[in-house]
Amino acid sequence: MIEKMTTQTIRYLAVDAIDKAKSGHPGLPMGAAPMAKVLFRDHMNFNPEDPAWKGRDRFVLSAGHGSGLLYALLHLYDYGVSIDDLKQFRQVGSITPGHPEFAQTPGVETTTGPLGQGLANAVGMAMASKKMAADFGELFDNYTYAIVGDGDLMEGITAEASSLAGHLKLNKLIVLYDSNNITIDGRTDITFSENVLDRYKAYGWNTIFVEDGNDEEAITRAIAEAKKAEAPTLIEIKTIIGYGSPNKSDSSAAHGAPLGAEETALTKKTTGWDFEETFYVPEEVRDEFKKIIEKKKDYYNKWIAEYEAAGIVFPSIKEGALEAMMAASGEAKATRNHGATMINILNEYLPGLFGGSADLAGSNLTTIKDGGFFSAENPAGQNIHFGIREHAMAAIVNGIVLHGTYRGFDSTFLSFADYMKPSLRLAALMHIPAVSIFTHDSIGVGEDGPTHQPIEQALMLRSIPGMRVYRPADAKETAQAYYDAFTGEGPASILLTRQKLPELEIDRAEAGKGGYIAFKEEEAPELILLASGSELHLALEVAKALRGRVDTRVVSMLSMEVFEAQSPEYKEEVLPGSVRRRIAIEAGSSISWYRYIGLDGQCICMDRFGTSGPGDELFKLYGFTQEKILEKIERYLEDEG
Repeated sequence: MIEKMTTQTIRYLAVDAIDKAKSGHPGLPMGAAPMAKVLFRDHMNFNPEDPAWKGRDRFVLSAGHGSGLLYALLHLYDYGVSIDDLKQFRQVGSITPGHPEFAQTPGVETTTGPLGQGLANAVGMAMASKKMAADFGELFDNYTYAIVGDGDLMEGITAEASSLAGHLKLNKLIVLYDSNNITIDGRTDITFSENVLDRYKAYGWNTIFVEDGNDEEAITRAIAEAKKAEAPTLIEIKTIIGYGSPNKSDSSAAHGAPLGAEETALTKKTTGWDFEETFYVPEEVRDEFKKIIEKKKDYYNKWIAEYEAAGIVFPSIKEGALEAMMAASGEAKATRNHGATMINILNEYLPGLFGGSADLAGSNLTTIKDGGFFSAENPAGQNIHFGIREHAMAAIVNGIVLHGTYRGFDSTFLSFADYMKPSLRLAALMHIPAVSIFTHDSIGVGEDGPTHQPIEQALMLRSIPGMRVYRPADAKETAQAYYDAFTGEGPASILLTRQKLPELEIDRAEAGKGGYIAFKEEEAPELILLASGSELHLALEVAKALRGRVDTRVVSMLSMEVFEAQSPEYKEEVLPGSVRRRIAIEAGSSISWYRYIGLDGQCICMDRFGTSGPGDELFKLYGFTQEKILEKIERYLEDEG
């Protein structure tokens, strides 16, 4: 009797929350309650009093629209989610938002909702756990669990992530597949007819099938069997969406809309739930969950004792990283080459760098020397071969960072940042310090042509709220960018060149403020040139050529986002409002620059796609030379009078 009551309590807490909100997705919580219940009860190690405990197992609700299920569990397991919180489901300011959000609700490991992201995050968490066990001992070899739906497994990101997980033999990753054959548009057979278990076998996964999603003993046996596997496991569990609803179960009507008071009452009656009060938790159910919590705490206390006895010491950040990086500069190189120097210096000062490239390590130059490559055979490796899987790569790095120990990073060509946008956006939404290193940052890519020459990608990255974007001009700016990106808060993107750039002789004292004066006028500025990255040296050359004609200031905009975070006084000092003659120079979209040049300014930028040809010839073709820029400035000054 108590087993049925606990399952029903989970179901109807979720249903009541959705009904009260008049919004939400009741179908998944109703169908998946048994699998979630036995997973938490029988298999997961956690402690609601210490949600961030390093020894915990991780749980990801990849099918984040079913958030009511997770909130019901977090309430019953005393994570600080109250009945009042459940009643505020999907309301402004509540800790029970429409989709689970990291750092907003205790016990939520990652923000999910965009389908497939959660499973890819779980792969990253499983990689981090495997590396932790190799670095610090078996105490940290935790399990990572996820619940996914049909929609998750249709998304391409899960194919990428699951392929890598199988290759890496992440045996402590266990995914429960809520297989109910329903999506918003109807039954899945209108779009989705492959054999999912066969697909996952081809990825190198262990697979298990559970015929009845209400058979809790069969589900818990399947999870126990999965724990013995030498590969990640997908457990397909056949469920009925909206289980118990006489008129809406097993249909898309149960997916994304409340049951409503009448159908909920009928459902409760049909399934033998005899309590009229909404948000009701029977005392015997509360007592049952208290017993489970005490068992979890017993394991936690035992783990803590073993941890303390082991005397494990995690390395801490050393001082002097920025100084060492600045001292390493001096030679004219592509900024990607400077980046290779900086990440290896950083590795000596910042513990826990863990990341890699999407099959472009030799071009991105992100490899940590002597760090080894992460694999099933070498889980201690620092470098990751992600393969050609940009979308999953970014989401996996989010999972690595969310795991809480390692400083995750990824890398590819800037033109491919578009493949990563959903994951980059979620990193910013979660405000986690994931770092992306993008090389080949402009038409300087040259012969590979317009498919590989980024034009609007820097703009895209700058448009993401909370994303810090750095476009350094030489070794010292690259040092500043790497240091700030890897030690600052929130996500960051570093944009680097393929072509060689000169080392600039300018004062970098204010480089850490994002935008700073790189060339100061002789008396008072009459014209301000703003530039970033590979165009900064051109701006400096032009400013020197204008001496005696117009008193010119050059502002290096290493990071617009960092500059915007400075005081109004500093920003006015760098870009005085009285100087309306302003020209922005960047081999990318002009749209980023209008907030700085105003109505009277002008952009020398790229607002068209490039073409195939040597990079230096393309810069000449599109006007990025001292001579061409001076001609444009002459015309601009004449027009301005």
